[in-house]
Amino acid sequence: MSFDIDKVRADFPILSRQVNNRPLVYLDSGASAQKPRQVIDAITRTYEGEYANVHRGLHFLSNLATDNYERVRAIIARFLNAPHEDEVIFTSGSTEGINLVSYGWAAPRLQAGDEIVLSVLEHHANIVPWHFLRERQGVVLKWVEPEADGSLPPEKVLAAVGPKTRLIAVTHMSNVTGTIVDVGAIARGTDVPVLVDGSQAAVHLPVDLVALGVDFYCITGHKLYGPSGSGAMWIRRDRQAEMRPFLGGGDMIRTVTRDAVDYADPPLRFEAGTPGIVNQIGLGAALEYMMDLGMENIAAHERGLRDYARDRLRSLNWLQVQGDAPDKGAIFSMTMQGAHAHDLSTILDKRGIAVRAGSHCAMPLMEFFGITASARASFAMYNTRQDVDALVEGLTFCRELFA
Repeated sequence: MSFDIDKVRADFPILSRQVNNRPLVYLDSGASAQKPRQVIDAITRTYEGEYANVHRGLHFLSNLATDNYERVRAIIARFLNAPHEDEVIFTSGSTEGINLVSYGWAAPRLQAGDEIVLSVLEHHANIVPWHFLRERQGVVLKWVEPEADGSLPPEKVLAAVGPKTRLIAVTHMSNVTGTIVDVGAIARGTDVPVLVDGSQAAVHLPVDLVALGVDFYCITGHKLYGPSGSGAMWIRRDRQAEMRPFLGGGDMIRTVTRDAVDYADPPLRFEAGTPGIVNQIGLGAALEYMMDLGMENIAAHERGLRDYARDRLRSLNWLQVQGDAPDKGAIFSMTMQGAHAHDLSTILDKRGIAVRAGSHCAMPLMEFFGITASARASFAMYNTRQDVDALVEGLTFCRELFA
């Protein structure tokens, strides 16, 4: 499938609606992306005619649901170019995935004084689980600040690695600035295990786990045009072997007696209870949709949007954009003197433009930039230059109101 923006937009039913009597301009995909009809249809089809609980069922519908559900593991492995399908662990999203590694791999291995290297770019989902280890086990968090333009050179991360470093946890793309981090260079530069938060990057860039050489990589479905409550954590086989189970219950065991538990092999060992069956099937449909379009095609389209938006926003000399790394994603975090970010978001909404306002679950980065909140416009495959123009016109209107 070639990338035809008009056809792509036609696949997303919500883009045809109006908000406040204006055409919807949806620029909040960094928080959660809209869903194409292919995903909506997959969810509806499953609930209407193919639903049952998965695994161990002997009847037709259970076998069908299991096949459809487990097929998604292979789709995710192909989407990420993972070496082995059984390295894909289903989660409800990146937050659960990072907590899985924190509880299952890090907590049993790290002791007081051991260090985890983090960047100030991180989302709270890649901060709070490590604070748990700081609070409960005396683990030390070592912070790496980005450059003034929001970029994060790999050598700066590697310089923070010392003899007590046990893990590097870093984003692949900042959800605030769009900064792309060369996580492959970080992994190649050290023997320390590397965990990567791919929540944003996997949406916008081709991801090749073989080439990156990292140890842990998470994705979250609701940003990937799939359902909320879906996602995956990829964990290398040798790291899985070092882990204890995170959650206990059905599906993650072979046998249970009064005196012992025999755990299932990975990945089921790390997937307790009835899973989000339909959510994961919807995620599979979303990833197939993206792969049909071509991740390189999506990335090229979004680079064009980024460059156009960057040029237009730079012309607004009264607007401050946080982070302007040369090779960044199409995400723009903005402030305007004399107006709170919530004011900007509210006024833009009256014009049908949806942006996010707040700290974006990245308070350390807000502190680094010397602000408490920003308005963020995050672009996706279905956005156009007309959306950029609408944003600029809306911001100009805000400026006139607060002048």
